[in-house]
Amino acid sequence: MNKVNLSEISKSIKNELSVFEGIYSDSIRSKIQLVDWIAKYMLKQKGKKIRPLLVILSAKACGEVSERAYRGATLVELLHSATLIHDDVVDNADQRRGLPSINAVWKNKAAVLMGDYLLSRGLLIAINGRDFDFLEVITNTVRRMSEGELLQIQKTRKLDIDEETYFRVISDKTASLMETCCEIGALSASDDSEFRVAMRNYGLYLGISFQIQDDILDYEGSFKIFGKVIGTDIKEKKITLPLIYALKNSSSREASNIRKLLKGKKTKSTIKEIISFVQSKDGIEYSRTRAREYSNKAIESLKVLPETPARHALESLVSFVVERRN
Repeated sequence: MNKVNLSEISKSIKNELSVFEGIYSDSIRSKIQLVDWIAKYMLKQKGKKIRPLLVILSAKACGEVSERAYRGATLVELLHSATLIHDDVVDNADQRRGLPSINAVWKNKAAVLMGDYLLSRGLLIAINGRDFDFLEVITNTVRRMSEGELLQIQKTRKLDIDEETYFRVISDKTASLMETCCEIGALSASDDSEFRVAMRNYGLYLGISFQIQDDILDYEGSFKIFGKVIGTDIKEKKITLPLIYALKNSSSREASNIRKLLKGKKTKSTIKEIISFVQSKDGIEYSRTRAREYSNKAIESLKVLPETPARHALESLVSFVVERRN
């Protein structure tokens, strides 16, 4: 797969993304001044917008981009934004996308309530549009995301996560929302159940590849890669695939020593030691292989769709995900 830039993929649906931006911006406005202030601040925190991109491309690959597709894209982006705000509160994060986080500026109470507001706006948009099939999909997604996060917390406390549990966590916590984006896009454009299943599978496999690559980035580099701080997962005692593989392929004494380092105070030297351990046991290379396996599955899922520029853009997005450096 050749390296590809996300902006190149976005160009293929530039007009549609512009329409979405306007709808999304309008959807978070409020007559309550504090809400409107926070909403305007959110719009400055420009992200990659991968999720609305997925909805729109999936709709275009299965048919046409309609008002329903825009509502679906807005719904998932509102849910995603709400979870990010809540995550920042839980993690006590003071930055988001290079700017002070909402909880850092307006404190935790306002941040939590803003997250709730965004979620309620998304639900109302779906209800007013009578998109009850979207609601069924998204409700199940919220359940999976919550369960995935709670399972990760449970396993982090005991430091006993294995590969099977890891894949369950990332499937629910991260991949489920990408899966939902693609399924909603298909639902908005077609009644073909084969298309719906294909897009759902594509989103799931893409999301798993995305998270594995994200976990690999935590073990690569020396300081920062475009805002991703090296060793963040280690500091938070998160055992991800590179470390799981390394622990599995080491002696009981080595594994015990690494777990002690994870439990103890994290210094630059301990983080460096854990990263070196993972690299020496081929944890990163193994994880890359698994990421590529899922990216290949994602591309395979698209073969039931007609060959169109939208389908090719979805294929290119897979390449972007597994090759990205941030």
